[in-house]
Amino acid sequence: MNIELINTGSELLFGRVLNTHQQWLCRQLTDLGYLVSRQVCVADDGPSIQTAVREALSRADFIIVTGGLGPTSDDLTRDLIAQLLGRKLILDIEILRQLEAYFTQRKRTMLESMKVQALVPEGARVLPNPNGSAPGLAMQSGEKWLVLLPGPPRELRPMFTASVIPILQRAFPLQSKFICRTLKTTGLGESAVEERIAGPLRPLLDAGLEIGYCARVGEVDVRLVAKGENADKLAADGERIIRSLLPSRIFGLNDDTLELAVVRLLTESGQTVALAESCTGGYIAHRLTNVPGVSRVFAGGCVTYSNAAKISQLGVHPEMLAAHGAVSPEVAREMAAGARRVFDTDFALAVTGIAGPDGGTDDKPVGTVYIALASATETTAQRHFFPFDRETFKFITSQTALDALRLAVTRL
Repeated sequence: MNIELINTGSELLFGRVLNTHQQWLCRQLTDLGYLVSRQVCVADDGPSIQTAVREALSRADFIIVTGGLGPTSDDLTRDLIAQLLGRKLILDIEILRQLEAYFTQRKRTMLESMKVQALVPEGARVLPNPNGSAPGLAMQSGEKWLVLLPGPPRELRPMFTASVIPILQRAFPLQSKFICRTLKTTGLGESAVEERIAGPLRPLLDAGLEIGYCARVGEVDVRLVAKGENADKLAADGERIIRSLLPSRIFGLNDDTLELAVVRLLTESGQTVALAESCTGGYIAHRLTNVPGVSRVFAGGCVTYSNAAKISQLGVHPEMLAAHGAVSPEVAREMAAGARRVFDTDFALAVTGIAGPDGGTDDKPVGTVYIALASATETTAQRHFFPFDRETFKFITSQTALDALRLAVTRL
């Protein structure tokens, strides 16, 4: 079967709003074993929406359209789809009652224009929306299904889970098992990862296992896809081989983040960490504190951007700064040792570098950074060079620092 996704919204094409629907819906469908064959984004106008839906109906079995179900003048999807399918719009009294209750509960006046959301194309199934005012709609055109979902993610996502998945699974039950598993790696480039694992995986690929790679800054995902009766075994054998070839590079599965892996390891080992950040400006702390339960292992951190802050908060010696400069292994080590002492933790990470675009020298060009790690037994510092824009520099520095901590905790 073919599934197509149509996202409506001129704001998406203007780049004013990030299109998260494509990624989220495709991920949900893939996890269920359904693959999206095509995805398009179109503007909020009649010709664009109708053309996209007409073309999708000529190819696909199940079509999902997002956006354009609200009460404003640019919410045209409901009307345009009804017109395309030759169906009248009928006022649904039950939806109207629900709309009135929705606004009454919030002590707001329902404008006359809001009633348009109670109009339903003939033969359409109403999808409840407990998180907003616009209901979703599902209708058949011959053997094909067309599903209309509201644009706001907080409305679309629970509606898809509660109402759309059951329709899809009843109308198009899977004929064979499908497994998609992603191994998350860091510390190696995409080509290096492929070079290490491609050869040993060849027999499994010949047997039907599919492998894919997705490279991002500081990470490479290795995706394993298996179908049919032997799907479980193919995926498990593939993962076992990859783990044996990349033993220290894999930090998680599927949606795991590096910060989640670090917090999990620290929690399991009963260890704690503190931070001393300069060039990252608190970004490492931000990533760690995105993980629930991190308070058990993260004691605190200092953003010591100036030399004076390094001296007063971390105890860095002024003569060390004068002799070597803030961006040096000597200062990085003193920052890490100071953070570990101040917060009384098992580990401490410190970063100091030149994010640019100015401030570099011949000896220390823009992109130079020192990452130090202090423990009970030693304090080490490593030089790295990340000649990227400031935002990318901060991310890859945080990624490298967290990975150094991950490896240190793993060795315990």
